[in-house]
Amino acid sequence: MNRIKPADKNLKVNQLLNGMEKSVADSFTAKQRKALQKSISTQDWRQHDVDFRPTLAVPFLPWSFYLVFLVGVNRRGLLPAERFIAFTMFLLAIFIFGLTIIGCALLLLYLLKSWLGIDLFPNESLGIWDNIKSYF
Repeated sequence: MNRIKPADKNLKVNQLLNGMEKSVADSFTAKQRKALQKSISTQDWRQHDVDFRPTLAVPFLPWSFYLVFLVGVNRRGLLPAERFIAFTMFLLAIFIFGLTIIGCALLLLYLLKSWLGIDLFPNESLGIWDNIKSYF
């Protein structure tokens, strides 16, 4: 599952070497270039807008656990399966948000109806208005 194309893998190293004198850039061995690539690529993932990494030690046990919560722009390429999952999660979030908005709107309409004294079904009530009135 190689997400980075070989040409893109050395792009930053090549940009770095292009900024040097040709004789200095040519003096780097393949091992040194690989070390430069590793150094550059390990620092890319550290730049997040929110980077929360607490460690939780379990009392009386030799184990500790860590949690990672990261928020930032995704700069890596996604596999087709990951794109499908991301799109599905986006649709699910919109669906849940929409249901919440519709539910709140219906609740407000019900409370407005009850406040105005409109009785659509005689002797039937959800009891929400009575609970709200009890607070005032």
